[in-house]
Amino acid sequence: MKKTQSLTLMLCLMILTLFAAASPAAAAPALKPGSTSGDVWDLQYRLYSAGYFDQKLDGQYGTQTQAAVMGFQQAYGLPADGIAGGQTWRMLRKHSLNLNEMDIMARVIFSEARGESYTGQVAVGAVVMNRIQSAEFPDNIHDVVFQAGAFTSVDDGQYWLTPDRSAYLAALDAVRGWDPSNGSLFYFNPLTATSKWIWSRPQNITIGNHIFTN
Repeated sequence: MKKTQSLTLMLCLMILTLFAAASPAAAAPALKPGSTSGDVWDLQYRLYSAGYFDQKLDGQYGTQTQAAVMGFQQAYGLPADGIAGGQTWRMLRKHSLNLNEMDIMARVIFSEARGESYTGQVAVGAVVMNRIQSAEFPDNIHDVVFQAGAFTSVDDGQYWLTPDRSAYLAALDAVRGWDPSNGSLFYFNPLTATSKWIWSRPQNITIGNHIFTN
C-alpha cells in the first residue's frame, strides 16, 4: 500500500513539474467544471500558492476548484463565473506562481537573503512579486529574476544554491500577499552598495541588512 502511494505521489509531482515548466507566456485553454487536462494541475497549484485552494491537487476541475477560482476572481475584480479563461489566467500569472516558478522564488530568497530574519526573507520575495505586477518590469518571475543585472546572486552564481525550508515558506508568504517591504521594487545592502543610483531612490523601510526602496 505504501509503495502504491509513493508511486502515485511521484507521478503527481512528475505531472506538475511537466506543466510547470511550460512557458509562462503560453496560452492556457479555458477550464471549467469537468475539465481534466494537465492545465488543471497548474491551475490548482497556482490557486494553492495564492491561498485560494487548500485541497489535494488531483487534476480534476470539480466544485472545490470552481469555488477557488470564483474566490480568486472576486478578489481581483473579475467576473466570478468559475471558469478559468483568458482574463483569469492573466491575473493568476501576476498574483500566483506555479511549481517551477515557486522554485525560482525560493532560490532568489535563499541566495539573496539567507541569514536575514524570516521577515527579511519574505520582503525580498515581495519585491519580486511587486516587480511582476509592475508595468515597469516583465510580467513573469523568470524574466524578472534573469533580467540583466537585476539580482546579484544570479550574476555571481549563488542563485543556484539549494534553498532551505525557510526560503520556500517565505516564498509562499510573499506570493500570498505579505509585503514587509511596503510595496518596494528594489533593495540593497548599504554596506556593500556601490551604485549612486540606488542611493537616490526613495527609501521605504530597513529590514536587517537591506534597505527597501522604490
